[in-house]
Amino acid sequence: MSTLEIIREKIQHLYETNPEVHLNVVLDNPRTVLKNTPAKIVGVYPYIFRIEESTSGKPRMHTLQYSDVLIKNIVILELTPERAKTEEAEEVEE
Repeated sequence: MSTLEIIREKIQHLYETNPEVHLNVVLDNPRTVLKNTPAKIVGVYPYIFRIEESTSGKPRMHTLQYSDVLIKNIVILELTPERAKTEEAEEVEE
């Protein structure tokens, strides 16, 4: 299984279990910069995934590629090890 397939499976799992995520995105074309932005995964496809965010006050859709996650132009904070540890600690406290 390739690294991109693993990334797609992780995003697919988030989409099915908890599509509300936080993203850091830095892309040049189209120019997109998001920092710790709440977003919802609205679709997962073989080569892309789609999110919806509302930082500008109105909902905006973005189509993103798994390869950008691989090269860290996109960071889904829920998939980072530090975030996973924090969420586990919160679950234990409840």
